Amino acid sequence: MNMKVDYPGLLMEKLPSGSVRYRVRVEGDPRKRIRVHIDPDHKDFIEHYHAARAGVAIAPHESPEQKAVTGSVAWLTYRYLKHLEQQVTAGQASGKTLKAKKQYLRELRVRCGEFSMAMPTSEVVTIRDGLAHKPAAADAMTKAISSMYRWAISMGICSFNPAQGVGNIDRDRGGAIPWTIGDRRKFRDTHASGTTAYAWLTLQMFTACRIEDAAHLGRANEYEYQGMRWIGWQPRKRGSVFVDVPMMPQLIEATRSTQVQGPTYLLTDYGKPFKSADALGARVRKWCDQAGLERLSSHGVRKAAGELLAEHGCSQYEIMSVHGHAQAKTSEIYTSGVERKKLALRALDSIRGMEW
Repeated sequence: MNMKVDYPGLLMEKLPSGSVRYRVRVEGDPRKRIRVHIDPDHKDFIEHYHAARAGVAIAPHESPEQKAVTGSVAWLTYRYLKHLEQQVTAGQASGKTLKAKKQYLRELRVRCGEFSMAMPTSEVVTIRDGLAHKPAAADAMTKAISSMYRWAISMGICSFNPAQGVGNIDRDRGGAIPWTIGDRRKFRDTHASGTTAYAWLTLQMFTACRIEDAAHLGRANEYEYQGMRWIGWQPRKRGSVFVDVPMMPQLIEATRSTQVQGPTYLLTDYGKPFKSADALGARVRKWCDQAGLERLSSHGVRKAAGELLAEHGCSQYEIMSVHGHAQAKTSEIYTSGVERKKLALRALDSIRGMEW
């Protein structure tokens, strides 16, 4: 029995077994029918239906890469993301990087997924300028495209990077805005000692850690060294070296003063560790907005810590030891092992009694 169902050319066929099969007449050639392997209520049905009307059969369980036209921008994004997923599995790339790249390359597919991957540089500029209202996103999109094409060139997939030479749209942005003493005072006036917000700001100021590390640091990272309490951790950012810093009195007090204590210094309202850096970042955004500091971010605290150390006479190597930066071999000679601990101690000791 053949019966039309909602879509022109779509046939629902009830088989002797009682099951239902869907087929679509190819537009312009009604004698040719193509099997559709999913039901009309499936989220991908419309895509399969239109493909069948055009004479293209989509195999069941076909991957997005297989469905994309070979050599197209969409096809290239899927191959590149597959490579990144393998890198994350192997510990050679971060999940945070993969998540960000997926977001921008998904938008790239929406904008020009059907284009040939040999698109001109002018198209990248158009894409960038289309995000001019979000300068940071515009620059990140350009960077994601460039990274993808550099990989493609290294794999022999293509020979030209259309994003090469495309500059940032926000040339004067200068990155995150460092927090001033006034900003920090304003934040603490809003979020008093004993709150998680206060503990967060103190933790990032007196360790200069990144937010992805702040979400995981806790008592388990503390240890005693030469009669002092220290905190040590391996930063999650790829390429960073292990960080050891002495715990200043301000940090010890802040991490002990919160009402609820747990495996991490920073806990949610439910007394649980934050599930991710993004979750903590969303809460930090809320705390900053509550304090009237809408233009500031967690990374600005890290920059403020570095500037503060420099203002108090800390050397490049002392700041490196606190920030976990890995430099060239000539610098690493001064920043390895016990020497790093000495540099970190001198750096943090220089701001022990400062106004912050």
